[in-house]
Amino acid sequence: MTVAAVPEGPGTGSARSRVRQLLQAALGLGLAVSLLVWGLPYFGHTTWGDIWAVLTRVSWTTAVVLVGGLVLGLYCYTFTLTGSMRGLRHWQALIVNVAGSAIGNLLPAGGAAGLAATYTICRSWGFSRRAISTSAIVTGVWNVMARVALPVVAILGLLAGHDADVPNSLQDAALGGALTGGLLLAAFVAVIASERAAVAIGRGVDLVVGRLFRRRTMGVQELVVDLRHRINHVVRHGWWSMTLGLTGYFGAYYLVFLLCMHATDVGLPYGQLFAAFAIGRLLTAVGVTPGGLGVTESATIIALVGWGAGHAEAAAGAVLFSVFTHFMEIPLGALGWLAWSLSPRKEPVEQEAAVASPRDPLDPSDPAESGQSVEEEA
Repeated sequence: MTVAAVPEGPGTGSARSRVRQLLQAALGLGLAVSLLVWGLPYFGHTTWGDIWAVLTRVSWTTAVVLVGGLVLGLYCYTFTLTGSMRGLRHWQALIVNVAGSAIGNLLPAGGAAGLAATYTICRSWGFSRRAISTSAIVTGVWNVMARVALPVVAILGLLAGHDADVPNSLQDAALGGALTGGLLLAAFVAVIASERAAVAIGRGVDLVVGRLFRRRTMGVQELVVDLRHRINHVVRHGWWSMTLGLTGYFGAYYLVFLLCMHATDVGLPYGQLFAAFAIGRLLTAVGVTPGGLGVTESATIIALVGWGAGHAEAAAGAVLFSVFTHFMEIPLGALGWLAWSLSPRKEPVEQEAAVASPRDPLDPSDPAESGQSVEEEA
């Protein structure tokens, strides 16, 4: 329990929070616009006139194929979502994905808003709070691991090649990423596999965090142990579906990236193109701008130009990829919200299930946790 140092009137805290969020959104959007308008031609050593001249050569048939690749990637990701939440169907997962992504692509640090959208949609279909939060935690971990692994695999692949010119800074980044990713993965596996390891890791983090943050409502040790019990069953039974979904998702997006590079005449080897793609995917996690907009394109252009791609061509390829993987998700998200508004509703049943049975809420036979209604269970 914490006590505020200065008493506040009703609504003061929420009003300050809204003002802070608006300021963050304005700064994030401003930075994104600056990077797009000024940063892209600057880092590409070109002009928007030259970039536009390359973009106008892209055919409508290519644009249709790119949309198809985008939809394929989004559908593949439904396997990740259905693997993390029992009872979720693929059409529901597609709605959740596009609706949440659209919000995340519009707002800086949009992950929180996207999670709120996911919560609202899934609750309307009868899923429990615990099922939704557990799914968000597990898919979040899977995404972070995959985005850390992509550039590491790409740079290590280039280092294994004979004709790849990998800058020392990228080599150092690959080594640091490999060590960081390996430690994170090892800690995650240890927490899932052993409660003793979960307690030890949580206690160790508690010692560090406790010195930095005195005012906490829950210890890290308690949090880690609770999360272990919540996600253990999901990971053991859904890891294959979640991994397959992420592999298909990134694979489809890499094909879209290759098509964008081909359409703008960027003729680099596939290994270097994959490395540029992987660096961009890692930076989409940057919450300073909406979906990492501007940051990912700038880093991709720097990598492509550094490996010898044409300046205007590299910038045009990065812009084209961003149009189809960032901006196109916004109208798709609008369609997702429309589809959700027309979908059937179910009342959440975790309260009734808790009264009827004292079983663990993550029991797969629990209709509240599986997202099924009592009538379906019967």
